[in-house]
Amino acid sequence: MKRKKKQEGTLWTIPFIASAAVLLVILIFTIFAPVLSPWDPNKLDLTQVFATPSAAHLLGTDKTGRDIFSRILYGGRMTLSGSFAIVLISMIFGIPLGLFAGYKGGKFDKAVMWITNIIVSFPPLLLGFIFVAVFGSGFGKVVLALGVIYVPMLARTTRSIVLTEKNKTYVEAAQAMGYGTSKILFFHILPNCIPTILVQVTLDIGNAILDLAAMSFLGLGVQPPISDWGSMLEDGRVYLLTQPMQALAPGFMIVIAVVAINVFVEEIRKFMNPSERKLPSRRQLIRRGLISKEVERA
Repeated sequence: MKRKKKQEGTLWTIPFIASAAVLLVILIFTIFAPVLSPWDPNKLDLTQVFATPSAAHLLGTDKTGRDIFSRILYGGRMTLSGSFAIVLISMIFGIPLGLFAGYKGGKFDKAVMWITNIIVSFPPLLLGFIFVAVFGSGFGKVVLALGVIYVPMLARTTRSIVLTEKNKTYVEAAQAMGYGTSKILFFHILPNCIPTILVQVTLDIGNAILDLAAMSFLGLGVQPPISDWGSMLEDGRVYLLTQPMQALAPGFMIVIAVVAINVFVEEIRKFMNPSERKLPSRRQLIRRGLISKEVERA
């Protein structure tokens, strides 16, 4: 019987390639929406109300005759750009906060952890509702609110890595050479934190898509005639039984985007964790010249 070959310890697994391909297609379609969109997403055509899918309208039309496919493309631009903006805000404030809290320690660290623990204890959507109630609704305000809410989560992740890194030899060497705190943090410790932070940030994009879609679904995000996947889902909810494509199309895009991001992040996490890697077989190592045939015979 032939022995089954073990998979190599590589990132290029089938789930990784499939999820990356899905995300790439979504990005291409949303970025080039003005070129790929066959219709103006906000153009009303009362002669084409609730048109069925056809060559002219790939996914049909909505209650005002607007092309659903075009609105999916443009809505994806709003959803993805808003999600990236949310994560960018959390990175700008969360990473430096976590770096200094973990490195300095003491009262500053305790104060930061006390505040972040309070914020993290509440669901992000609940805090989003509070921000919107205070500052008003709108896409920009919702993005800013969610960005601020995501800061503590990234700050805690960064701080936990810094607590380990600051006790390593290269940090002691930098301190002995007289480097300042900022230089040690941003030029020595931060580069070693990037892999883990990158995984957390990518995962936050998926969470941001869900939270942003939920806020728009409740009417607190984008305002008509602009649309994103969450607002399209809310518009199609009323006609779910009679015109299901209006709700299924944006709902499917939300699900497929979030699932693809989660699978993508999980494969990266497995690759970065040596205990979960599948190592090459002995024959593969010999073929690469990493083990000699004499060792194999022994």
